[in-house]
Amino acid sequence: MFPKLGLIVAFLHVIVNADKSGIPNDSQSPVANEVEDERLNGSIPKTPRLYLACDREKSLLRRHPWIYSGAVDRVEGRVRSGATIDIYDDKGNWLARASWSPLSQIRARVWSFIEDEQIDVNFFLHRLKVAQRLRTSLATRDSLDSYRLISGESDGLPGIVIDRYGDFLVLQLLSSGAEYHRENLLKALKRCYPKCSIYERSDVAVRKKEGLRKTQGVISGDQPPHLLHIREHDMSFLVDIVQGHKTGFYLDQRDGRIAARKYAIGRRVLDCFSYTGGFSVSVMKGGCREVINVDTSQQVLDIAKQNLALNRLDMSRARFVRDDVFQLLRRYREEGETFGMIILDPPKFAENRNQLASACRGYKDINMLAMQLLEPEGILMTFSCSGLMTTDLFQKIIADAALDAKREIQFIEQFRQAADHPVAGAHPEGLYLKGFACRVE
Repeated sequence: MFPKLGLIVAFLHVIVNADKSGIPNDSQSPVANEVEDERLNGSIPKTPRLYLACDREKSLLRRHPWIYSGAVDRVEGRVRSGATIDIYDDKGNWLARASWSPLSQIRARVWSFIEDEQIDVNFFLHRLKVAQRLRTSLATRDSLDSYRLISGESDGLPGIVIDRYGDFLVLQLLSSGAEYHRENLLKALKRCYPKCSIYERSDVAVRKKEGLRKTQGVISGDQPPHLLHIREHDMSFLVDIVQGHKTGFYLDQRDGRIAARKYAIGRRVLDCFSYTGGFSVSVMKGGCREVINVDTSQQVLDIAKQNLALNRLDMSRARFVRDDVFQLLRRYREEGETFGMIILDPPKFAENRNQLASACRGYKDINMLAMQLLEPEGILMTFSCSGLMTTDLFQKIIADAALDAKREIQFIEQFRQAADHPVAGAHPEGLYLKGFACRVE
């Protein structure tokens, strides 16, 4: 009798310690009990914690949103790539709530400096609404239907870029934290912009640094047409959001485009790295004598032709040259060509600090060549979109290029990215586009 009773007791013990699937509940093991007791006692946080090394909290106290790997002392708790993690100083004081990027030199990107703010749909809704208020005022002022809606850290949403082209939102998720909160962000976007289609262009190389694959395609709504029609000031443009550079168009150059026309009156203009003709449309509207568009891609030059035609401009005053800009400038110098105005808006020369020295040489070389082709009192509009290139360094490079070109220059106007690409006070790295208009004697 007693052996049977023992079997019954053992059977009941298994039933009591089983979950609903009938599998024994391992949480009742001694180790699991210890972890559970610690969680109940509060010694293991619900949100994982990152503790900074001694005296490494100064940038966070100034609200800079990045935490580099060298500032990290330890991480407590299990945390998935992209998940939320709370930041503490070495004394245990709470500092910020961030996303965890274990594969990046930037180990954490701050979402919030408010301790009771949760990173959920409402968080993204609030950020979107704040950002939209700025863009609405700009769109009204400048007659825009296209603009940058979210500019990453500058709008309190690190790793997230959203450009609006009419009824299309083009999304880029550039960090593991942005990817982790994809669904919360999309829910917020659909609530704020229920009539807009959403297209993703997360096809950029920086995702690899975060351990993410490139991805592209329709998220919701309609498939975009081959070319979207957008409006900017008194100009119209056709934009390819599927295959075009960035999200389709250089929205950040809006101020530069409108400024260029006042310098172009009656001049022969060389537009280098012309892409789809944004500057060319503007200088032709400003009354230039002729404009030559130069790019290595025939596809974008064909769109540039369409953009000039769309704005009903005199095509006989425009030429389109498919060539390498550096080689073409040298050839023009040998042939004795001259121009009244040259626009240099090259792609990024420096992707990282190791490339900065070679980028400086590249900027100096191309600006020197351009100055040698300018007529006396000609205008050079020159830009750098390399975030590592400071404005002061870029200005010095231009001045040095003038010495090598044996030309005297005056800096007459300074440019930066348009206002829909703001720069947060605590994140000066957000200022990536800089440029100058120079009068070349």
